Amino acid sequence: MNNQEIFSRAQLLLGDEAMQLIASKRVIIFGVGGVGSWCAECLVRSGIRRLTMVDADNVSTSNINRQLMATTETIGQPKVEVLKQRLLTINPDAEITARQEIFCEETANRFELQNYDYIIDAIDSLKDKALLILRSCKTEARLFSSMGAALKLDPTRIQIAEFWKVKGDPLARALRNKFKSAKEFPARKFQCVFSDELLQNVGTAPDEGPSLFNKPHTNGSLAHITAIFGFMLASLVLRHAASSSNQ
Repeated sequence: MNNQEIFSRAQLLLGDEAMQLIASKRVIIFGVGGVGSWCAECLVRSGIRRLTMVDADNVSTSNINRQLMATTETIGQPKVEVLKQRLLTINPDAEITARQEIFCEETANRFELQNYDYIIDAIDSLKDKALLILRSCKTEARLFSSMGAALKLDPTRIQIAEFWKVKGDPLARALRNKFKSAKEFPARKFQCVFSDELLQNVGTAPDEGPSLFNKPHTNGSLAHITAIFGFMLASLVLRHAASSSNQ
């Protein structure tokens, strides 16, 4: 089996030139949890060949309900490594880089963001997310960002908007307040996936102990929501890459 067979249905829809452009793009995803893992798989299944994934976490039992690579057999293993192996079974010729690291103030300089065509932000931590947005917007790479995917149930309320036009999302509101408070703003506009639905937890979460990775308070989430967030992020990459073939 060759790549032409794997991507034949995508080629039928998009054409040879668009598929060649998609294959040439470099993408980096920060966070491969409930949103980022599905985004990564969709990109590779659609022809992206050069993908870098950044996530410091190992698979835990509580990930199984919504994260692509999380199963009872992968508990305790690095998320990026498990996902990399899965993606290579989809396209063995893909260039998948797995970085088990956290993006934060101390590590940000290790990531040469200017070397990528697309940056996917699927980070949970407010502080680290804000830093990634600020740094990404100073490069020529196109940034696409996920807002909060927890506490949602209705997939029809998931949508895309420019960051400053996102409404009804507490994470976007917190980010805007953080930028205003620091008087430091993203250098350019960028698109976000979000939902204006906001439910409340009605169950009791087990105590998972202190977090090492600046994670927010635990909220309930479901795969059909987080996966759609991830797929919509992937669609932004694919549509932009494919559209450049018509310019």
